[in-house]
Amino acid sequence: MFDKLEFTLGKYEELSGKVSDPDIINNQPVWQKYIKEMGEMEPIVNKYKEYKVAKNDISEAKELLESEKDEEMRNFAKEEISRAEALIATYDEELKTLLVPKDPNDEKNVILEVRAGTGGDEAALFGQNLLRMYLRYAERKKWKAEIIEMNDTEIGGVKEAVVLIKGKGAYSRLKFESGTHRVQRVPETESSGRVHTSAATIAVLPEVDDVEVNLDPNEVRVDVYRASGNGGQSVNTTDSAVRLTHVPTGLVVTCQDEKSQTKNKDKAFKVLKSRLYDLMSSKQNDEISEQRKSQVGSGDRSERIRTYNFPQGRVSDHRIGMTVYRLENFLDGEIDDIVDGLITNDQTEKMKNF
Repeated sequence: MFDKLEFTLGKYEELSGKVSDPDIINNQPVWQKYIKEMGEMEPIVNKYKEYKVAKNDISEAKELLESEKDEEMRNFAKEEISRAEALIATYDEELKTLLVPKDPNDEKNVILEVRAGTGGDEAALFGQNLLRMYLRYAERKKWKAEIIEMNDTEIGGVKEAVVLIKGKGAYSRLKFESGTHRVQRVPETESSGRVHTSAATIAVLPEVDDVEVNLDPNEVRVDVYRASGNGGQSVNTTDSAVRLTHVPTGLVVTCQDEKSQTKNKDKAFKVLKSRLYDLMSSKQNDEISEQRKSQVGSGDRSERIRTYNFPQGRVSDHRIGMTVYRLENFLDGEIDDIVDGLITNDQTEKMKNF
């Protein structure tokens, strides 16, 4: 632990010098990045400095105890040692908590993607339920949600939807939602009344900036076309829809939500950058896949993470073994009980490294 603390202290002092460098100050994105890093390290650095002061107080008091003959001064030294040792015990626990690795993406906005899985029309209807659930959750949190892309069905389901959710800490609250969500219910399209099992997948990506992803515009093919939509919307009368293809990776992003081609292009680039960031992160995480398997929130979208059982009115998260029996409220965006459980479990697992 103390190796990590010394490293953090050294890194903080290094950054303190960099943010005063005129060349860095003139490069505002980098300067802001360093300032943010310092802000994240500051609580650890300040607490560690307090810890070192307490350790020094103990050393000085012990020296006084060994050299001093006066009983009053010896009692004072003993009290000082007792006081500082109590502080050390408190600081030790606080430092362990502060050193739990923080996800650098936690404070970022979110790009949330909903895709219907197995189950045909019923999977698309469940996709619509999940989309509404996250939109309602964002509303409850006073976050702003913008639909970037929507591919719906004639009966009101969602085959695919992409939403940008803007709000402080959005990623920290939603990152564990990535995975396969399963529903068990009698479909509206089922006449025999049998319970079916369908699924939809959720992907949660942090919105990233240019400093984090080096996206070469020359590697992106931009196609524009006439947007499609229900009800003869005015967006269908111009070539406002945008399709981006990242040639090196084959990633494709489309956006037709706005009437403006420029706005659609800007939104599409946001999604493309986040998907590239996710792709790079996945490659890095594959190198420590065994560690990821033991952690909640591994981000494996093939993993079945949750079941929504309508006949029993329950929602069960399989990663932490937690079940809530208020399905209707949960689908209305009241998901904090399970979200809090996932966050607590993740922090507990990380604390085991100390």
